[in-house]
Amino acid sequence: MSTTPEETSSRLALDSGLTVRPWAEGDDLRLLEVWGDPENPMHHADRGLLRPSSNEPWSRCIVAEHEGVPVAAATIFRSSLHPDRLSFYAEVAPEHRRRGVAAQLLEILEAELPNCGTQNLKARVAKHSAAQCFLKDNGFQKVQRSRRVTVQPGALKLPDLDAAQLDLEDLATGSVELSQLVAEFYNAVHEWDRAEMTVGKAQQLLLAPETGASGAVVLRDVSAQGAKPILAFAVSYTAERTEDPADVLLGWNPELDEEQAGSAARALLALVSARYPVTVEVDDSMGPLKQVIDELTDNGLADSDFDALIYVRDLSTS
Repeated sequence: MSTTPEETSSRLALDSGLTVRPWAEGDDLRLLEVWGDPENPMHHADRGLLRPSSNEPWSRCIVAEHEGVPVAAATIFRSSLHPDRLSFYAEVAPEHRRRGVAAQLLEILEAELPNCGTQNLKARVAKHSAAQCFLKDNGFQKVQRSRRVTVQPGALKLPDLDAAQLDLEDLATGSVELSQLVAEFYNAVHEWDRAEMTVGKAQQLLLAPETGASGAVVLRDVSAQGAKPILAFAVSYTAERTEDPADVLLGWNPELDEEQAGSAARALLALVSARYPVTVEVDDSMGPLKQVIDELTDNGLADSDFDALIYVRDLSTS
């Protein structure tokens, strides 16, 4: 019979002297008092993964205490988008690091892996961090780099839309045409971690009002009569009453070749960042956009908010 952390970890004691129990309500606030504020948006988002264990969606989360005070936590969970690997995240208070705490929390969680159909794991960490060394020591290998980059206004030369036979068009975020393209793009740039994005999931997870999506523009090819295919798209997630740069999901038609995709991505990024700064997240798997971003950062026209490395450890093929 499958066991849960509630059944297996409520009385566990680590070699470091810490005790382990299941995640409980209020642990996020108690840990925040010990951990301090997150270092960047990635760190904030990763902490948000810590939550009570469940079977739907499948996740396990445990907390380590020192004299009754939570000082560390770890979780593994299954994504509905990426079925081949479970995500792992752990954090330990500075004064309890380098004592094997994270490794033992991982070992406890690993006992649950046979119950969810895969033993493959992935995790993302800040570049040059202690967590990067931890993953290497525990059999993880680097497969991807992800950055969150803010592009300054006017960093790119505006394209001549008429000469290039292009058209910039506002499109509703609920558009089936847009949802289809977003799904295809997402799957194409996640071949390194197989994705099962569908039109429905794209609408739910990336385009619904609840996600913060506030608008979308597309760049169309109008060089031929009749069909006006979308070359690239940009979805804005602009929070109300803020002067922060707008978060933008920028992608392209994956049927384009590398050169065509690069031209479309550059043109659309130039247009959406013409007057105000925008922030985009770019993985190394997004070759056409990566090339543009590398050029801008090298010239001091874009700044990285965080630079993360993604590591995986594959033990099964299921």
